[in-house]
Amino acid sequence: MTDLTLGAAHRTLRDEVTKELRRRILSGELAQGTRLVEDRLAASLGVSRNPVRESIRVLAAEGFVQVVPRLGATVATLSTEEGEELFDVRMAIEGLAARLAARKRSPDSAARLRQVLDQARQAVDGGRLEAVAEFNTAFHLAVGEAAGNSYLSLMMKPMLQRAQWIFSQTAAARGPHSWTEHVSLCEAIIAGDEDEAQARAVAHVASARRSFLAAVGRTVKHPND
Repeated sequence: MTDLTLGAAHRTLRDEVTKELRRRILSGELAQGTRLVEDRLAASLGVSRNPVRESIRVLAAEGFVQVVPRLGATVATLSTEEGEELFDVRMAIEGLAARLAARKRSPDSAARLRQVLDQARQAVDGGRLEAVAEFNTAFHLAVGEAAGNSYLSLMMKPMLQRAQWIFSQTAAARGPHSWTEHVSLCEAIIAGDEDEAQARAVAHVASARRSFLAAVGRTVKHPND
């Protein structure tokens, strides 16, 4: 029993450290390419090196950190190509999630979506960019939960964590537009209009893609270009 309790406490500490380091990466506090020095991170977090080392391994598995033997760990760099690949996947998965959410709509799911939207509006009005990014992710996760598909839920969380990394780079410009698009998507879901919900979800991701490409100095490529 004692071993299990200690193990549980250890995992909790590692999870808390992982959560904080992930937050710093997503917010840009730890910029892409930044070297992650275990001693310094441990000191800033008030923990030993062990949970920091374990957290770095977790974040490396998630793709947020790159570990090079004998050189150490750095915050990974998200290339434009990787960003575009992520948007391709988001269009397919989030379009499906919105369709299923509209099909399975319920008073509880509608209340949850409205709650997140209200929190997001307050963050946008207050100019709290980090919170805007977090609520952006929370809204998309709420749509995924409303879809009621366990396989879809497994895919959405890691995908949206990566998407939040991109959104954080464009939050200042995207925040107000993103909130408006979320309201429109929420209305279609609550109305039970599957086709419209899917179309609005895809259009929303396409808009986010354009903002990302504009931020990195690229334009959207069309099939006939």
